[in-house]
Amino acid sequence: MPTSKKIGVAGGIALLLLAVSGMRVPSQAQERSQGRSMVVSRGGIVASESPLASQAGVRILESGGNAVDAAIATNAMMGVVEPMMNGIGGDLFAIVYDAKANKLYGLNASGWAPKGLTIAYLEKQGIKAMPQRGINSVTVPGAVDGWQKLADKFGRKKLSDDLASAIRTARDGFPVPEWDALYWAGEVDYLHGDEAATATYLPNDHPPKLGEIFRNPELADSLQAIATHGRDAFYRGEIATKLIEGMKRHNGTMTAQDLSEYSAEWVEPLSTTYRDWTVFELPPNGQGMAALEMLNIMERFPLGEKDWGFGSAKALHVEIEAKKLAYTDFVKYIGDPRGQKLPVKTLTSKEWGGQRAKLIDPEHANCDPKAGDLPPGSETTYLTVVDRDGNMVSLIQSNYSSFGSGVVAPGTGFALQNRGGLFSLDPSSPDALAGHKRPLHTIIPAFAQHGDVRVAFGIMGGWNQAQAHAQFVADIVDFKMNIQAALEAPRFSKYTFTGCDLFIENRFTRSAQNELTNLGHKLDVKGAYSSSMGGGQAVERDFATGVNFGASDPRKDGEAIAEMGAQ
Repeated sequence: MPTSKKIGVAGGIALLLLAVSGMRVPSQAQERSQGRSMVVSRGGIVASESPLASQAGVRILESGGNAVDAAIATNAMMGVVEPMMNGIGGDLFAIVYDAKANKLYGLNASGWAPKGLTIAYLEKQGIKAMPQRGINSVTVPGAVDGWQKLADKFGRKKLSDDLASAIRTARDGFPVPEWDALYWAGEVDYLHGDEAATATYLPNDHPPKLGEIFRNPELADSLQAIATHGRDAFYRGEIATKLIEGMKRHNGTMTAQDLSEYSAEWVEPLSTTYRDWTVFELPPNGQGMAALEMLNIMERFPLGEKDWGFGSAKALHVEIEAKKLAYTDFVKYIGDPRGQKLPVKTLTSKEWGGQRAKLIDPEHANCDPKAGDLPPGSETTYLTVVDRDGNMVSLIQSNYSSFGSGVVAPGTGFALQNRGGLFSLDPSSPDALAGHKRPLHTIIPAFAQHGDVRVAFGIMGGWNQAQAHAQFVADIVDFKMNIQAALEAPRFSKYTFTGCDLFIENRFTRSAQNELTNLGHKLDVKGAYSSSMGGGQAVERDFATGVNFGASDPRKDGEAIAEMGAQ
């Protein structure tokens, strides 16, 4: 080989080596298990199940609205783009953090049973179990009154401004995303059970496919009536008239009085400490107190220490057993707190958690958990917003089942919820069906704080929610994850209240799965990001720096989006 060529090759190698040596290589390799980064901004952030809904909230922030205005706008849009899970036919719960006052406010906007819907009424019809669908599962929807109360107390914008994007999208249409197309396709037979539901949600008698444009002009009209006349349009005006006419068509018990007398209420959030964090949930009739009891039980074990790391069989076993104990207590003792004394303080106390923790056998799963003996005398959408001032909203809203009761009042454009399905027909139960009583609720918003840090979060999925909340908190506190990693982390879920059956995602190691099986757990191993685990959103505010963080669960179609102009 000629010398010049040898020099050329050598020079090329030298240049390549020089180029490589000049590359910026981190001193420590940056590896992580989470699939996406948090959204980080000094401006506001909206995290929801739909990019369209998050964008609607961000537009409100950018036009001078605050976190509450953005939450209403986002929720209204979710009712348009994911109608099977939520909408103005459903209920709502929210936790609002007022940054200036450094105070939390809770809102219970869950509806009550019609006055005529009683145990005796159903028994006369030969009904021996609470209907899960159809007209006798319908309770008064609370979401719209919830919007009004939030807007009146905290909002900067008019309700008509907050609802504008949802109205426009309902009228003009939107392309159906992936998860919603799957949900829709699974409910065709159910929707065919009601003529108005078929007309509203099955255009040309088929469910909208992925990417197909879906329009709902009747929902646009309903939202416009609310934008113009406020909550009275729904509970006393033109929408109320349509709802009562729809009730009569199905021989339902709801009357105009049931609607007009309804009012959401402000409540004081419950809390407990977990290590050096404080975690907040809303009081019953929701299941939030079960999450607090779980945390009080879990705190008795060194989950974050050596041999107790994330995903270890030892840590999972404790979390699973804590779930069983907390849920059996909740179902036995809790219902609507109005008119009856409930043992909430006892069940969320450190002492009770300590007693229940002693029942966890480290070597065996408990397949027959029992509620503790008290001492004498004692489908859904979640969204969250933080604005540039640090105000935060943790809001959850739902129809309960997919498309709720399956009943649509003609001309309204939305399905009525089936929240009444969670009543009991046992007269001795604190959750016994009665007129103008609220049923047990699965949907719960949550909030946590540590020093200057505040986190608003929620994870959907029926009875999955309290146990998912406890796992999320443990992921942050014990296993030192950020909010995005904690949402993405593999989860377990147990929807039943007895037995050792358990859903678990396949991202937990085979070794941990085998150890759990040896302890007596009966695993149903799901996919990597299973819908059985629900889906969540979270925002965080560091008040020491004024920086906000947002996270969105890959188990949904959603996204956390930051406003522009305040970076």
